Amino acid sequence: MANTTFNGPVRSENGFQSITKNATTGAVTVTGTFGASTSVTDLTTTNLVFTDQNHPTKAAINATATATAAQVATGYITSTSASPTTITLPTGTLLGAAVSATQGTVLDLYVDNTAGASTVTIAVATNGILSSAAADTAGSFGDLTIAAGATGLARFTIMFSSATAYVFTRTA
Repeated sequence: MANTTFNGPVRSENGFQSITKNATTGAVTVTGTFGASTSVTDLTTTNLVFTDQNHPTKAAINATATATAAQVATGYITSTSASPTTITLPTGTLLGAAVSATQGTVLDLYVDNTAGASTVTIAVATNGILSSAAADTAGSFGDLTIAAGATGLARFTIMFSSATAYVFTRTA
């Protein structure tokens, strides 16, 4: 079959399948199914980028504490504290194990302090290194303080240099 180009949305009531066909036998193998219960059975492409940042599970940390690896692995931490709060990240070993990290694994972490009444500060733990991209000044990539209220959102990127060590950078 020839390639087909569509202008507008492509719709199906019964989902979509990606297949391969054996050139010798003609046998068809389904490599991906996309539908109501989407599943992907084989991805061979590298450099995949996922932009959907929907976080159905959020972790609430409302007092100074060390975040568990599971809380950070949700990718979204909220705080509603009326007092200044420091959230210390887990060690590289614990966080790496929670997300099955290898060298090159990247995790975005959002901290939402919009319902808080005081600042939240992030502290990096053992085997976590604050990025040398910038100094720790307000509005820079090294700024670890999140204001309370309407501007109280921050995004951090955690990049693993090994299964047990990461570099931590503020990216928004």
